[in-house]
Amino acid sequence: MYNAASTNADEFICHSEITDTLDYAVTHRNDRALLESILDKAETGSGIDHRQAALLLLSDLPDIEERLFETARSLRRRFYGNRIVMFAPLYLSNYCVNGCIYCPYHAKNKTIARRRLSQDDIRREVIALQDMGHKRLAIEAGEHPIYSSLDYILESIDTIYSIHHRNGAIRRVNVNIAATTVENYRRLKEAHIGTYILFQETYNRQSYERLHPTGPKSDYRYHTEAMDRAMEGGIDDVGIGVLFGLEGYAYELVGLLMHAEHLEARFGVGPHTISVPRICPADDVDVADYDNAVPDDIFRKIVAIIRVAAPYTGMIVSTRESQRSREKLLDVGITQLSGGSRTSVGGYAEPEPDDSHSEQFDISDRRTLDEISRWLLELGYIPSFCTACYRQNRTGDRFMSLVKSGKIADCCGSNAIMTLKEYLRDYASPETRVIGEKVIAKTLPSIPDARFRMKTEENLKRIEDGERDLYF
Repeated sequence: MYNAASTNADEFICHSEITDTLDYAVTHRNDRALLESILDKAETGSGIDHRQAALLLLSDLPDIEERLFETARSLRRRFYGNRIVMFAPLYLSNYCVNGCIYCPYHAKNKTIARRRLSQDDIRREVIALQDMGHKRLAIEAGEHPIYSSLDYILESIDTIYSIHHRNGAIRRVNVNIAATTVENYRRLKEAHIGTYILFQETYNRQSYERLHPTGPKSDYRYHTEAMDRAMEGGIDDVGIGVLFGLEGYAYELVGLLMHAEHLEARFGVGPHTISVPRICPADDVDVADYDNAVPDDIFRKIVAIIRVAAPYTGMIVSTRESQRSREKLLDVGITQLSGGSRTSVGGYAEPEPDDSHSEQFDISDRRTLDEISRWLLELGYIPSFCTACYRQNRTGDRFMSLVKSGKIADCCGSNAIMTLKEYLRDYASPETRVIGEKVIAKTLPSIPDARFRMKTEENLKRIEDGERDLYF
């Protein structure tokens, strides 16, 4: 039986509720009055539920789809302005004991080059990332009791935070590691992580168990209930996601939104971020083996629906997607991008040898951080390297309440401009610097609160004179 506030994964991700929702959506998918009323509600910025989202997804009325896209654009501008948060993944280890058949890390893969970074390796990688201009990392690791133990993860976090190279410093470490215990989540919280991220992969329990035949990750309930344990452990910023292509996309979208509704119902705050990766080629993985691949037009619609369903939530798309795909997704809801990424264990300080093959997946967008930043500026976005909310303890319900009230817009806009100024001064190419300074000059007058605007102007001069890490 469906119960959004239940602690049992089979009740808050209820299979019968998902199938009933999809049946309802098929029956009513072209009910214009109903669809218009859903979009009316979406335009208020209060969100829509999983059943309403399914109706929008399955509708094939062209004018309804166009109104959906315009509503998503409007909500993105209202809550996030033109800011795009930048980050990079750092893969620590690809040793893994799980048998996930869609992932090249799986324990039976004998062709992938296994590697774990030493603390000295991590220092070299972090310095290389700092020299690009990155301030925010997402660390990743396979699940292994020795090579990816929590003690190793915690030591690595300490190492990352300790490195200050020239004007570089990693100011926020997000963590994407296997589901663990409440006590271990407390230890991660004490290590001052940012967001804890864990992808469900698929919400269909039958498919999940087929795709995860062996290893700790094969326990569907333990994995699906991980975010509950993380929040019980004091981590109030969590990031969810699904790997589109493993199961039917409509089923996955409904399950994803039910997960977000569950966190809201049980803890009073939904996910801080939602990620939308699609299955892509990798060592020992052939996408032809998966008949649920999501075409570009449907994928864009999915992103727009998530934006209107969860308007306050950050949305992430990685370098799995091409430049063309990412540009289309930015337009309808994405707020965070990775840039200059490597999905191998190492590879930032020195290119990985051609015959190494330690990547988790193939990268489609191989541009440098500077190239991506310049591209964003040319599109009218501000690449933001801000981590102020984390350091000001504006997380969880405190962050969400400020977003919903609109009060966070001034400090976010100001912080984005100031961190862009830092990037332009310290790391950008001359071409990017010229474009970026023009964007700052154009954007600054649009900060509505005169106090923030004046203080931002003052801080920009201080950054020009060599000061760093100024934020509201």
